[in-house]
Amino acid sequence: MANLKAIRIRITSFKSTRQITSAMKMVSAAKLRKAQDKIVRLRPYANKLHELLVDLSQSLSDSEVENIYGRISPPEKVLIVVITSNRGLCGAFNTNVINETRRVISEKYFDQFRKGNLKLLTIGKKGFDYFRKQKITMLPERNNLFNDLTFDNVNMVAEQVMKSFTLMEFDRVELIYNQFKNAAVQNLTNEVFLPVEAVPSGKVKTNPVDYIYEPDQEEIIKELIPKSLKIQFYKAVLDSFVAEHGARMTAMHKATDNATSMIRDMTLQYNKARQAAITNQILEVVSGAEALIG
Repeated sequence: MANLKAIRIRITSFKSTRQITSAMKMVSAAKLRKAQDKIVRLRPYANKLHELLVDLSQSLSDSEVENIYGRISPPEKVLIVVITSNRGLCGAFNTNVINETRRVISEKYFDQFRKGNLKLLTIGKKGFDYFRKQKITMLPERNNLFNDLTFDNVNMVAEQVMKSFTLMEFDRVELIYNQFKNAAVQNLTNEVFLPVEAVPSGKVKTNPVDYIYEPDQEEIIKELIPKSLKIQFYKAVLDSFVAEHGARMTAMHKATDNATSMIRDMTLQYNKARQAAITNQILEVVSGAEALIG
């Protein structure tokens, strides 16, 4: 009977777990739908603006107008912006970003790290909690962004990063985050934020667009390039936020299915143990009756 009691306790525990994971799945699904609408509406605008930014940077390479965000120099001082989540229970979402950051540091910027010229800016508590234990220089964390994720709030962080680049505090700024594809898939992304690449991904644009500037080229640089960079930064943070809810919904869905499977297996085990206990009781009664008759 002690065995039956232990099995009943485990079944109750699994049912409680399933109730929690099912509720978390529904909450994440609701948040995902709301956040997904934002990123779907933002992407076409952000992508087109980035295309204009690249074309403009390429056209400026042959002009006398200085593009302060396109300053190309050896990456002696590097800033890596690591975007994770504030909460767990979302599968390998945070682990993938952390591992990619470690890989980039060890394979790409180890010399800068050894000289103390590599810094991290973490957006998300999970990344901050991990890297603050490492021997890496950390900028003040920005974990509170996810509490009220708006363009204005992200804009302040983007401006700080852009200002640091223009003041030559950093020669390169990279973003590492999860890009949302669908509820079950997140693409781990590592992209250069600054300097602005005139020719992205090593591809030469054979027919660059020749723009007519109004009011003038210098004014466009002051307005369009900073705006585009801020949009790209906001898109990266929003992408990670949406991907987080997708990852958590998927993880909780799998956890709920696993709990259901365990409940089914434990119920079968309980019924078998109960049947065996009843059979033993019947045998004891029959054996006792035969003993009395004998």
